[in-house]
Amino acid sequence: MIPFRKTALAATIGGTLLACTLPAQAADVSNAELLRLVRQQAEQIQQLEARLAAVEAQAHGAATAGAAAPGADAPAAQAASTQAQIDAAIADTQQTQLDALQAQLAQLAAGGVSGGGNVRWTDGGPEFRSADGFFSFHPRGRVLLDFSHTDGSAYAARNISGTEARDLRLGAEGSMGALDYKIDVDFSDQATSVKDAWIAYDTRLLGIPATFTLGNRLKDRSIDGSGTLSRQPFMERNAVASVGQGVNGYYGVGGFVKLYGDGWHLGASITGDDLDNTGTDSDSIMYAVRAHWNPLKGAQGFVHVGSWYWYEKLADDVTSINNTPRIGQDFNDNLRVSASSIASPTQDEAYGYELGGVWRSFWTFGEYTKRTIDSASTDVSERVATSVSAGWLLTGEKPGFSRRSGIWAGTKVLNPVTSGGWGAWELAARFDRYDFRDLPKGGNGRGSTIGVNWYLNDWSRLMFDYVDWSTDNRVGDYKGPDSGQSIGVRAQVVW
Repeated sequence: MIPFRKTALAATIGGTLLACTLPAQAADVSNAELLRLVRQQAEQIQQLEARLAAVEAQAHGAATAGAAAPGADAPAAQAASTQAQIDAAIADTQQTQLDALQAQLAQLAAGGVSGGGNVRWTDGGPEFRSADGFFSFHPRGRVLLDFSHTDGSAYAARNISGTEARDLRLGAEGSMGALDYKIDVDFSDQATSVKDAWIAYDTRLLGIPATFTLGNRLKDRSIDGSGTLSRQPFMERNAVASVGQGVNGYYGVGGFVKLYGDGWHLGASITGDDLDNTGTDSDSIMYAVRAHWNPLKGAQGFVHVGSWYWYEKLADDVTSINNTPRIGQDFNDNLRVSASSIASPTQDEAYGYELGGVWRSFWTFGEYTKRTIDSASTDVSERVATSVSAGWLLTGEKPGFSRRSGIWAGTKVLNPVTSGGWGAWELAARFDRYDFRDLPKGGNGRGSTIGVNWYLNDWSRLMFDYVDWSTDNRVGDYKGPDSGQSIGVRAQVVW
């Protein structure tokens, strides 16, 4: 019986040493090595089970032979005792090795390992990353659902209510080393259009961090105009972003470069029309530059100073310019500030200034722009817009404003509703002025907005905007002084 006991003892000692050493090794080895160890231990268990099965068969044969011989009660009892020891050793060894394997598998699951990579949840969605961090892939999307109501206008057609999907997007972003990429497809307004579609390269230029981008993306122009709508503190961009845009809009296909420093950035771009261009005529070409600087910065906040300029050489298919920006919510197409249409434009340009800052949970920003349009049929004309805004996060969060790029970014919620907290609450106010009176038949308008934002967590929020507006149009269906109020409600999720 001594060989049986030696076999069981060796298995027990081996299993115990295995249980002690594998967790220590798992902390130091790579994910691929952990997977190899798991497979190796599975093979060892199978081998051990085969050996123990042979031992059990031998012990069972000895016990049967002893029982058949006269006076074999004592050997049978000894065989039964030995069998009990073997069974106990088998159970203990198997359980020990299974515990070690389960611990390794738990480590793999915690790291999100599958095939040598990992998965983590960031910005409301999964990010897939290779084991060495070289590759990453993050699905993107957003849902912005709006309700709008307007009342008080002297024109019944302006007093309308309705719902719309302000923004519905699906896409992805990722990286391959220093190469980044992003693509977003928008499905709102019962149409499909590509928004962001670009590749970028992160490097250093004269020792300064720099990003070079090719593709279709938001142009670097004003605070609100340079950032995504889903990060703005109001449901719609301000007057400066709307009036100060060129013929080819917020997006354009071309080349972009940005240099970044501690509290400053400098960006430049050359772009044509966006991806919706039909290809039957040449693009209008825009040359743009923008810079911002934080002359004062500290733990409690910073001061923001910025400026931008663009020049646009218009293509032959641009036969007129008639910018009529909305003054309420996006749903109401009748609520606009009219400008006199300019025929045969040849070129246009615009510049703008930015001033503001953040202090603790407070923020305030002011912007100004002037757009000048040259035409073969009339004198040079100007369009002017001004916007001043301020806000306060009542629950103590820091305003979601990026010092790196000088645009609105995400707000980090201290106590998310999804974790049992109150979320983040923000009060905001804005004044917008539209002045097109330099044109022969240009109108003017103003809007005062009060907003309440409830951030449920870092990627979802509810918004309420109240806009008191007035217009004085000289052309169109709604001429003369008019005023009223608009209410907007939005539910959004961004990942």
